[in-house]
Amino acid sequence: MGLNLTEYINEKQLLIEEEINQQLNKLMIPDQLKESMQYSFTAGGKRIRPILLIASYQAFRHDFEKVLTTAVALEMIHTYSLIHDDLPAMDDDDLRRGKPTNHKVFDEATAILAGDALLTYSFEIISEDPLLTNEEKVHISKLLSKASGPKGMVAGQILDMEAEKSPVTLKKLEEIHTLKTGELLKFGITAGAYLGQASEEQQRYLNDFSYYLGLIFQVQDDILDVTGDEKKLGKPVGSDIDNEKSTYPSLLGLKGAINKKELYVKEAKTALKKAELVESYLYLLTDYLTQRDH
Repeated sequence: MGLNLTEYINEKQLLIEEEINQQLNKLMIPDQLKESMQYSFTAGGKRIRPILLIASYQAFRHDFEKVLTTAVALEMIHTYSLIHDDLPAMDDDDLRRGKPTNHKVFDEATAILAGDALLTYSFEIISEDPLLTNEEKVHISKLLSKASGPKGMVAGQILDMEAEKSPVTLKKLEEIHTLKTGELLKFGITAGAYLGQASEEQQRYLNDFSYYLGLIFQVQDDILDVTGDEKKLGKPVGSDIDNEKSTYPSLLGLKGAINKKELYVKEAKTALKKAELVESYLYLLTDYLTQRDH
C-alpha cells in the first residue's frame, strides 16, 4: 500500500500537540484554570479522534491545514469529557493515563470548570477559524454539538450510569457505546469527509464505517479491562468488574467479545471498500484500533 501508519500517527500527534499548545497559550485567563486545562492535555493521549478526522479529510485532499482547528476542537471536547468522567460523582477515578486525575491535582470545582472551559472554547475556535467558510463553521458546529450533547455523548453517559449494577442486553450495550464513545469518533470521520468534499455516497458509507469503528473501539476497551497491562493502560484493570458494569466480556465471555469485535471489523472494512477507500489511512487505523494494547 505504501502507507506508513506509525509515521503518520507520530507526525499527526505532533501537529495536534503544537496546535493545542498554541490555542491554550494565547488564552488570557486565571492561572489556576489555565493550568488545569493544560494539565489534562499534557497528561498524554493517543489523539485518535483528531487523527481520524485528519485521515478522513486526507482520503480526499492532500493538505491538512483546513481541518487542524476542528481536530483540536474535537480533542478539547474529548478531554473535557474525561475530566468530568473521572470526578467522584461519575467514575471516581484517581488515575488517568498513569497520572493523577485532574480533580486530584487541583480540586473538584477547578476540574469541573476546566471541563466547562474546554467544551465552550472548542466552539469558539471553530467560529474563528479563517480557513472555514461561514457555512462550514455552522455545519461543523452543529455536527459537533449533536455528537457531544444530549443526543450523543451525554446521552450515552447517562445510559451508561443507569446500566451500572443492572445487566443490559447486547442491543442496549451497543446503543450506550454508540452514543458515549461512537458519536465523537463518528464526528471526526464525517466532519473530515464533509470538509474534504467527499461525495454524498461516500459520506453515507463513511457514516456506516464510523458506527462500526465506534463499537470496535469500545469492545477493545472492554477486552483490555480484562486482559490489559496496567502500565500500558495507565489505570487499574478490572475496574469494570469492580463497578459491576455491563461489558462485552461480561455479556458474551472473553472469546465471544473477541468474535463480536471481528464481526464489527468485517462490517467496517466492507463500508470502506464501498467508499473506495481501502488505499487509505482509515483502513490501516481500523486494524490499529482493533489491535491496540492501551
